Amino acid sequence: MSETRSRSGRQARQAERAQKGGGVGRPYIVRNIPTYDVLSEENLIRVERAADRILAETGIEFRDDPEVLEMWRKAGAKVDGLLVKFEPGMLREILRSAPAEFTQHARTEANSVRIGGKNVVFSPAYGSPFVMDLDRGRRFGTLEDFQNFIKLAQSSPNFHHSGGTICEPTDIPVNKRHLDMVMAHIEYSDRPFMGSVTSEERSEDSIEMCRILFGRDFVDQNCVILGNVNVNSPLVWDGTMTKSLRSYARANQAAVIVPFILGGAMGPVTNAGAIAQSLAETMAGCAITQLERKGAPVIFGNFLSSMSLRSGSPTFGTPEPAVGSMVIGQLARRLNLPLRCSGNFTTSKLTDAQAMMEGTMSMLSAIHCGANFILHSAGFLDGLLSMSYEKFMLDADLCGALHSYLDGIKIDDDQLAVDAFAEVGPGNHFFGCSHTMAHYETAFWDSDLSDNEPFEKWEAAGSTDAATRANALWKKRLAEYQAPALDEGIREGLHDFIEGRKSGMADAWY
Repeated sequence: MSETRSRSGRQARQAERAQKGGGVGRPYIVRNIPTYDVLSEENLIRVERAADRILAETGIEFRDDPEVLEMWRKAGAKVDGLLVKFEPGMLREILRSAPAEFTQHARTEANSVRIGGKNVVFSPAYGSPFVMDLDRGRRFGTLEDFQNFIKLAQSSPNFHHSGGTICEPTDIPVNKRHLDMVMAHIEYSDRPFMGSVTSEERSEDSIEMCRILFGRDFVDQNCVILGNVNVNSPLVWDGTMTKSLRSYARANQAAVIVPFILGGAMGPVTNAGAIAQSLAETMAGCAITQLERKGAPVIFGNFLSSMSLRSGSPTFGTPEPAVGSMVIGQLARRLNLPLRCSGNFTTSKLTDAQAMMEGTMSMLSAIHCGANFILHSAGFLDGLLSMSYEKFMLDADLCGALHSYLDGIKIDDDQLAVDAFAEVGPGNHFFGCSHTMAHYETAFWDSDLSDNEPFEKWEAAGSTDAATRANALWKKRLAEYQAPALDEGIREGLHDFIEGRKSGMADAWY
């Protein structure tokens, strides 16, 4: 069989599975394997008490947002200048109003995702200023790159979400690029997406564009956009972030609250200490959403990382943060909040063995910790400084495998296949038996990129490695890409809004 026929047959089988709602191609995954809980009840309580002490004795500073300080005063916290301290249990009580699960709607309703509970959503990596590919190397990202990654995510059945700032479009002014980014998500994908958080005004622009897309009343009652906000660890929330997260909450949209704790720099080198800090910082941010609008959806986020204590460089995909993520999963479940955790992290500068080893360790910790929204599922390279086209395709393949992994094992009479043993008998093979023929199209996950041919056939075909195959595949996907239909009246309304906003401000590049 030729390579072309083999690939086309594989794609046909995957398309058939997608139409049946099994395998890849689902709007999201419902986990059928348990989470992996690494800490006992006693030790979880010790972590929670440590977080309570941090909140009550050291406190958290809230800078450049007087309104949030007033909100804390009214809620009963101790406010001294910018420093806020919280009595044990106060934040947990506030968080009782946050939903344990919620739906983020897509413009194609069949692609809407359910976040929380046993649900798992894969979203591309986020925030890289650079992009990479085998042909042109490392360079600053452009709007074309940004659009390309949205098209690649839309073209893959292994993702459920279009993501957010997949890479920075550095050819667009800083104060205007958020408009082009949100528009790209709307035009080139019909899956859920994320908006800007780099200022309150840009957050509100992102939400307003959703009102044009979905309708004002629908947006007021339903989540249609996420905003990913970061704590300025250790123990500082700055006004840019609190104003942005309040914008999302005020509009009944979901903020993803994420500390970025680099052990030894922005937090302790010890895993337990970093986890306690993460719990304290994240609870405070999540609680602000409930003070802003009770019942607004919010996602409990986490980004633990390590560093090289010899050089001071960040390290990603290492074992300590991976196991730490599993503890964060336990803590988030005790708060009854949806979880964003880990992702496909690596410090490697190439799409190589280091990249896949580190990425897989980190990604599996997200799977086992019970994460509901997994940002950074694909493309992460160079410590998140670079978004790689080839790594994106290889990570997409891993996400496809994880669909099957999360499905676990179904046990029924058909799956146990006792009748097949009677048909085949001792010493014979199962290759052509009726049970195999009934299941051969759906029995095993099919990789888009792995080479499973004999050595001689692989050698005769050019001895290509995985990165080279990924390079060919992303080009093929872009060449075949077709944009999902978008109502022309909505498109015109969005473009009018963008033109009006851009015309009212001068370009700013910082």
